[in-house]
Amino acid sequence: MAAGERSAQLFRRAQELLPGGVSSPVRAFRAVGGEPFFVQDAEGARLRDVDGNTYLDYVLSWGAILLGHAHPAVCAALEQALLRGTSYGAPAPGEVELAERIRDAMPSLERIRFVNSGTEATMAALRLARAATGRELVVKFAGCYHGHGDSFLVQAGSGVATLGLPDSPGVPAALAALTLVAPFNDLDAVAETFRAHGDRIACVIVEPVVGNAGFIPPVDGFLQGLRRVADQHAALLIFDEVMTGFRVARGGAQERVGVRPDLTTLGKIIGGGLPVGAYGGRRDLMERIAPSGPVYQAGTLSGNPLAMAAGSAQLRVLQETSPYASLERRANTLVDGLVQEARRLGVPLCGGALGGMWGIHFTSGPVRNYDDARRSDTALFARFFRGCLRRGVFLPPSPFEAAFLSSAHTDQDIATTLEQARAALREAVG
Repeated sequence: MAAGERSAQLFRRAQELLPGGVSSPVRAFRAVGGEPFFVQDAEGARLRDVDGNTYLDYVLSWGAILLGHAHPAVCAALEQALLRGTSYGAPAPGEVELAERIRDAMPSLERIRFVNSGTEATMAALRLARAATGRELVVKFAGCYHGHGDSFLVQAGSGVATLGLPDSPGVPAALAALTLVAPFNDLDAVAETFRAHGDRIACVIVEPVVGNAGFIPPVDGFLQGLRRVADQHAALLIFDEVMTGFRVARGGAQERVGVRPDLTTLGKIIGGGLPVGAYGGRRDLMERIAPSGPVYQAGTLSGNPLAMAAGSAQLRVLQETSPYASLERRANTLVDGLVQEARRLGVPLCGGALGGMWGIHFTSGPVRNYDDARRSDTALFARFFRGCLRRGVFLPPSPFEAAFLSSAHTDQDIATTLEQARAALREAVG
């Protein structure tokens, strides 16, 4: 697959300036072959590249664009905010408004601190957990990605898995040793880890729905069991809802499963497409953050007025429209149609959806953890991806990433996608 002429020219220029020609690894298309296209603009459910090609977008800035690109309410809020200035380095009303909207949807976030990315949020939450418990160890799950902080790049999913890297050079061995890894959806393994190290474990951090080893939902009782085990050992439970927050439900995965974490990390979607993150949780924990307490964390651009305005606009529309049932219906229609076509072709494929988050694996399934996901046919996925792209359907360029749906996607868009994806699958199978 060759990129268009203008995209190819831009990629050559980018490779002279940026590592791998990109600002984030998965964008380089290394896992799927070919070269990336460069986006000219976007509207609703579609992207247009610099060569004039249009794509139905199922990446959506990795889940941030739940209302679709350039939504009128978000754009209007941004235009008004822009005229008031781009950054203050001082408090502004938008921080209070967005924090109130988040807490209204997620009552477990009794206090909230805004940061600039999901990575920043998880790093700060981990620091807080260690400070609050006086312990150093953290339990994470194989294939779960919590940003590129040193403590989290141990058996991480996402781009690390996409590029075939087991971990990351540059992470000190002594620091990596403080991270314990268990299989997702395996409560017995978690209990055993706590039996061995419980008095040294500060927290368990989990993507309540895995999105960085492909889409993997929790089995019944798993997240409830994590809450129980953490409580038994006086450890904290952190839900990384950077992907799931306001996407699988207005109140995130914690609303759907009825589990109240001690701390929650958010990103992407609460900025309406602008760089933002947040962490929050129990008041007694969050009051340890400076200036209320001794745990230091700061950022000049935290609470940036543009991100606050865009995020508030998006969350207001989500509250007014509550699109989650229709998002999940359309996502399931898409997944079910692909599974049926694969079955007709004799190709192993499984998948699922929650809210506007969905994904497939080229394996018979069920996929319950990272080891299951790694058994997927990644070469077949790459051929399928390229076939979809040629037909105007942009999927995540990795077999280890979840896909997304926006409220701008219509039933006709889903029908068009299924038609083109079925053709791409037939071509990929040969």
